[in-house]
Amino acid sequence: MTSTTSSFHTRPSDVFGANSPCHLDNCPVEWSIFGYRPSLAANAVFLALFVVIGTVHAYSGLRWRSWGFMTGMLLGCLCEVLGYVGRLLMWNNPFSYNGFMIQIICLTIAPVFFTASIYVTLSKTITYFAPELSRFKPQLFYWIFIPADVVCLILQAAGGALSTVMHDGKRTGVNISMAGLILQVVVMVLFIAAFADYMARLLRSGRARDKLRGWRTAIFFAGLAAACVFVLTRCAYRVAELKDGYAGKLFREESLFIVLESVMVVLAGVALLFGSPGMVFDKPAVRNGTWLGKHSNMVSEEGGFQMGEHNGKRYTGRADHV
Repeated sequence: MTSTTSSFHTRPSDVFGANSPCHLDNCPVEWSIFGYRPSLAANAVFLALFVVIGTVHAYSGLRWRSWGFMTGMLLGCLCEVLGYVGRLLMWNNPFSYNGFMIQIICLTIAPVFFTASIYVTLSKTITYFAPELSRFKPQLFYWIFIPADVVCLILQAAGGALSTVMHDGKRTGVNISMAGLILQVVVMVLFIAAFADYMARLLRSGRARDKLRGWRTAIFFAGLAAACVFVLTRCAYRVAELKDGYAGKLFREESLFIVLESVMVVLAGVALLFGSPGMVFDKPAVRNGTWLGKHSNMVSEEGGFQMGEHNGKRYTGRADHV
């Protein structure tokens, strides 16, 4: 066979890779790594949704000066957008090596940035709300969950990259990505357990219950909890999807990918709009990043966090660092 424009009667050995001779004109789509042509409509919709979600998070972060939370969410949304650009490249050519490399790396690591925002936010929330009710010092959420999140990010990014660099490294790359995903699931389960324990103790506290009556506070905690469930569901799916490698049945099912990857991450991004620090850390109550309320107890109009003094101790903190 002398021309890459002619049809192949047998599957080429280099059907996947940077030098693949295949495209839709000369190879059946079943030979592609997905075994299907990604949906143009679905991937365009999810790309647009993450642009919108990222834009709203940027507005919210700038408005409420939630720099850390905003940075994590924007990085996550950017990775999602790039990932769906990669899938659109694969709609144009299901054998696109660059498209696959972009989507496998970006879509795999994107939720790691979302979970980083969640960990930072809950740590700050415990500090400002009722640190005495937590079994662990709020700083431990930084020193345990954030480093674990970084390890997850490195493993997933390295695994995705290795699986696309060379054919011999494909299985190794998948295993490394799976290790990162499994670690992320374990870390999230531990985090959810700590989160649930704190919320249970908070709800049993008479003084804290008074603070939870506001609708903003309720929506805030509900948003964080929902986002955790959505991301955990997505990670569990990705572990099952990669269990049999790129040749596995789950990896070649686009409908499952759309429901358990795309929809779950979109829902997590939306839930975190309500789990944003701005929902409870009211800007009118913040001046130069420090809580006001000397010799008084201040409660936001919408029922946000109480601020001021308790047992002679003044509540202070930098809300603009959340």
